[in-house]
This record gives sequence, structure tokens and C-alpha cells, in this order.
Amino acid sequence: MLQVPFIRENKDAVIKGLAKRNIDATQMINDVIDLDEDRRGLQTQLDNILAESNSLSKEIGNLYKSGETQKANILKEKTSQLKEDSKALNEQLNEKAEALNQLLYKIPNVPNTLVPSGNSEDDNEEVFRKGDIPVLHKDAIPHWELAKKYDIIDFELGNKITGAGFPVYKGKGARLQRALIAYFLDKNTAAGYTEYQLPHLVNEASGFGTGQLPDKEGQMYHVTEDNLYLIPTAEVPGTNIFRDELLNEGDLPIGITGFTPCFRREAGSYGAHVRGLNRLHQFDKVEILRVEHPSRSYKALDEMVEHVKMILDELKLPYRILRLCGGDLGFTSALTYDFEVFSTAQDRWLEISSVSNFETFQANRLKLRFKNSDGKNELAHTLNGSSLALPRVLAGILENYQTEDGIKIPDVLVPYTGFEKI
Repeated sequence: MLQVPFIRENKDAVIKGLAKRNIDATQMINDVIDLDEDRRGLQTQLDNILAESNSLSKEIGNLYKSGETQKANILKEKTSQLKEDSKALNEQLNEKAEALNQLLYKIPNVPNTLVPSGNSEDDNEEVFRKGDIPVLHKDAIPHWELAKKYDIIDFELGNKITGAGFPVYKGKGARLQRALIAYFLDKNTAAGYTEYQLPHLVNEASGFGTGQLPDKEGQMYHVTEDNLYLIPTAEVPGTNIFRDELLNEGDLPIGITGFTPCFRREAGSYGAHVRGLNRLHQFDKVEILRVEHPSRSYKALDEMVEHVKMILDELKLPYRILRLCGGDLGFTSALTYDFEVFSTAQDRWLEISSVSNFETFQANRLKLRFKNSDGKNELAHTLNGSSLALPRVLAGILENYQTEDGIKIPDVLVPYTGFEKI
């Protein structure tokens, strides 16, 4: 969440920045400042009472030592009243602090100056495009038909076992899925990211730490009896490794990668655009995460973008990069680049990765700090990116690499699959 001193010192800039998200945040920002003023006023009163109480306690001790019991008892009655006053102030202070936190939880991150204004995905800026869109044979079909034709993904079986959006990968389809995971992890670790195997459920504190709660509560699967959440992305458990950590400046940067299944309710998602692998409730994804010094986090973001580009270049898939506009920017992000692969059989672009800089937004919730060169505690910057989300990458491979006599495997994946064609 945003830091209160930052809001207080940059009120107009924060309101103007949030307007890029099509939010009139004037009232919320004013309420934050007012609540913080009340909180600070109560804190000052409490500090004064505690100081007076401590002073009286010392005086009472001295009076007892000198035999002036009557004076000591009079002062003792006063300290009792001060304790009652401090208790009441503590309660008011906690109420104000809780109200302030609840309001801060509702305010999204301030977009970076590079973020364009806009209302929806239609207003995102294309900043890069590469790869020729292949010309397919006249009988080319979309990936869900290819999956059935070659018996590599069974959507109906997944529907029988669980429900729509839970496909079953079979035979060479399962092998290709495993090959992609191994390939992505190998590319990430070769680039210096440390591999982690992470839990697939997280507690409420972890959800709040990375900003999924309360913003995306309705999109997460909730195990109510244990109050645990199935992860929507490895970003959640991965970033929470560093919750409540005080790092040394020399520890930065930190980069980790991990493969996990991801679970999303995707409530309200209907229509032809969600067919096949386009929109799932359970899917596999390999993630990269960075914890960075604030001075170089945007250089790190550029490096992450270049890393994902390199992988797509090796897969030889046509892709483009979009800079998300304010109306399409995620709640926690300051700047996001989306990667989309072209689905030739569907004649549309499919999102396969988001690479984002959250600046201090997550770190403030996580209490993720480092001791800087001046010896002061400073919030780190956090970043994450999909490297990559598998379903639509797989859809792109099946559709773009289809031929009249089968589906060719990208050359870079053949050492992982052990076969060249499906």
C-alpha cells in the first residue's frame, strides 16, 4: 500500500496519478490525511501521558524512600487516573490506525509517469512487435480441435473430474507441458534466478502482503475451514518469503524463480474467447521475482522484459509487448508490460506474460526493508513477471506450428520432449 508520509507530502501528485486509473481519489486521499492527523494527535497525547506517568513514578519512589508516604499516595492516585486515560487513548489510537489501514488497503498504486491514460485494454500502447505470423494451410484449426484430433488434451475429461477450466493433459501433450516448464526454469536459472519450490496454499497475511487481498478476494479459491487460499500465481508465496525481513543493502538484488500451478475462479468469464486453453481455473506458470534497490528497479524491469523476449525469440513465436494504460493496470502495479503471442488459427492476440514493477507498494505491506548505506531502514522495490504462463504459450505453439501432417515441436524444446512432431 502507499506510504502515508508519501501521500501527505505528494497529495496533488497522488490524486493526479490515480486519475490515470480513472479514479477520483480526492476524498480518499483527504480522508487518509485527516485520519493520520487524528492518529498523530492521539499519539502525541498518549506520549505526553506516558512521559508524565513515568516522571510521577520516579517521584513517587523518591517520596517513599524519604518517608513522605502521604504525598506519595496522592501522586499514586493521579497515576491511576493517567493509566485510565492512556488506556482510553490507546483504544482510540488503535481504532484510528485500523480505520487508516482499511482505507489504505483500498487505494491502488500510483502509476508511473510512463503509464498512458486510458479506460481499458483497447487503450494499451504497443511498444514492440517481433516475428512473422505464419500462413497456415487451408484446413488449419484452433488448438482445442488440435488437442482432440491428436488426443493430447482432454477438456471433457477434466470437466467430468472437476469442472470446466480444469483440462487433463495426455501423452505427448503432457510431455510437451513438462518440457516447457523445464525449459523455462532452465532459462531463468541460467539468467541468475534461484529456483524455489513453493507452497500452493497461502495464509491471509500472504494474500494481503502482495495485494491479492482484499482486491481480488472474489477471484481466489478459499479453503474456509483453514482460512487458506489457493495461490493465483507463484508471486504470492514467492514474494512473501521476504515478509517482515530486514535485508542488508549488499543482499540486493535478489532474484528467484519457481513453477507452480495457479488457481483462479475467473468469475464472470464467458464466451468464445475463453474456449480451450484461453481461460482456465487451473493452469501452470513459471514466475520470476526480483527484490531490488529502489535506484535500479526500473533497470531491473527492463532486464526482465528482455529476458522474456529472449525466450519467445527462441520459441520463434510471433509476439508483441504492450505498455498497460491506467485503466488496465493491476491494483498493485506502478508499471506493467504485457506480452501477447499471436494465435494464428484464432486470429487474435493471447496474453502470456505480465512483467511489473510494484515499487514500494508491496514492500510497505510486507514490511520488506533493507539497511541502506546511511544505516537507515528503507523499503525495497519488488517486481515480478511470468516466464511464462503455459496455457496460451502451448496454444500458440499448437496453432502456429501445425502442419497438414502434424504439429512440429519448436527446435529449442526437442531436447526436452524427445520428439520432433505430434
